[in-house]
Amino acid sequence: MDARSSFPPPPPWSPGTARPSTLGWVVEKAEFEAEAARLVDAANADGVTLRLLGALAFATRCPNHAYLQDQLGRAYTDIDFGGYGRQVRQIQQLLAREGYVEDSAVYVESQGTRLVLEHPLTKLHLDVFLDQLDFCHTVSWKERLELDQRTIPLAEMLLQKMQIVEINEKDLIDTIMLLLEYPLGDGDDGEINMALVAATCAKDWGWWRTLTMNLDKVRQMAATYPQLTDEQKARVSDQVSAALDRIEAAPKGMAWRLRSRVGDRKKWYQDVGEIAPSEAG
Repeated sequence: MDARSSFPPPPPWSPGTARPSTLGWVVEKAEFEAEAARLVDAANADGVTLRLLGALAFATRCPNHAYLQDQLGRAYTDIDFGGYGRQVRQIQQLLAREGYVEDSAVYVESQGTRLVLEHPLTKLHLDVFLDQLDFCHTVSWKERLELDQRTIPLAEMLLQKMQIVEINEKDLIDTIMLLLEYPLGDGDDGEINMALVAATCAKDWGWWRTLTMNLDKVRQMAATYPQLTDEQKARVSDQVSAALDRIEAAPKGMAWRLRSRVGDRKKWYQDVGEIAPSEAG
């Protein structure tokens, strides 16, 4: 994330904190994971709904394939959470108690949709997205964060990655992990809710355009990774094909069909503002 300019420079290093380097402040991968788990546990204990998204969510929900993040060079840069706007004061109080300092300007400039915080000693950086993630497209999780006690739902995890028009390799890696770990289905219990994903695309041609484009990139990229077995590459390809079939089969309305005729001649996604996420994990 980019919104760090208002924070003071890091204090002198002491044992037990993150280590500085000539290139900036270095935080070990295990420190990210431990702190993310600690904050989620603290939130759950306080009755605050705070769920991981981004790379840490994928590592948490894909234990059988989390090793691919290391093998494919996937690194953490911050800790991203989803929460509810109605609990913003409780979230702010919780994170302040845990030692994090908020950049209050971001909450105002984002019109109450995002919190940015940083720990003055460890330099760990937090982003909290309230009710939804607004980037190229909107991913909403209103009334759905209770489905899992640690992360946003699997369908929203897929949407979070697939909404990025200029998608990065790290986002493709996370999506590959998800497709290897879980089957596609119509619900949220141990499966990726393709009914929700297909409905999202059926309502908005722009969402359909970006998501189907990126799913094809996932399949192409997976085929190039020597770290994946032939069986894994085939599974990713099959999962992508099945997902695209579900999306194409969903009934589309007249507005969708009219927009599809315009196609790429008109921009179909949102521009990202200065305080919007550069990656959302």
